[in-house]
Amino acid sequence: MPKSFVLRAGERGHDVIYSDGSASSYVAGHPGSHITRESSFNFHQYQGGRPGFGTVRVFGDEVFSGAGCGYNMHPHHNFIICAFVLEGELTHINTAGQGMVDQLRQGDYYVFSAGSGGKHCELSISPENMNAIYLWLMPGQLFLPPSYHRAHFDIRTRRNRIAQLVGDADGALPVSQDLRVSRLVTDRAGGFTYTPRTPEHGVYVFVAEGSATVNEVALGRRDSLGISGVETLAIEAADSSDIFFVETAMLDDARIRAWEKAHGADLLD
Repeated sequence: MPKSFVLRAGERGHDVIYSDGSASSYVAGHPGSHITRESSFNFHQYQGGRPGFGTVRVFGDEVFSGAGCGYNMHPHHNFIICAFVLEGELTHINTAGQGMVDQLRQGDYYVFSAGSGGKHCELSISPENMNAIYLWLMPGQLFLPPSYHRAHFDIRTRRNRIAQLVGDADGALPVSQDLRVSRLVTDRAGGFTYTPRTPEHGVYVFVAEGSATVNEVALGRRDSLGISGVETLAIEAADSSDIFFVETAMLDDARIRAWEKAHGADLLD
């Protein structure tokens, strides 16, 4: 039996966090710099009204505004964090492996698996706004060694087809979870088909730009659809559209809460 929900752009959680005042130790940047966060789901400081979707706990559409704006160095463990840069430049410092300082620009993306414990810092050094999609995932196994991988999505060579960026495909960034992230960028209107691994897998479809109809549901800019229990998704995309597909194994929320209670909710942070 198919299950689905539609989340319109204006129905997402909305927050503005400034670099001064009570958040100054967490949010970097000159006075007046701020992070605008639109949240699809409800998790800790990410508030979107809906619980997570499968293994996904956060889907954040974030803008860093002002020189030096971003997140100061902070810890995570037992979470997988992905970022997909849509505009601007993101400086990402992380402690996985030997540690590194990475500069990500439009089309670049990373997968940071905090595992047994790691720290990172994310900044927009230039005065230009930085916009990124952030994805937080529950890991398939706790306390794995921290790891970091990054890649680039070349719009010029990968447009007008659904390209897998994260997961099990050749050339995709690896992740220790039953999850795939794919992207479709179009420069002409057309029809596409997305096939989940099984009908039991769910797909969260997010229209970053443009518009699309997915299984007869009309979606505009920043609208999204979560759906499971289907064998395929029929997509009619407008020209100049940018669409993300996050496919995940579906989890029973009651089982997740029972697991967190038994193991300690602070294992995931």
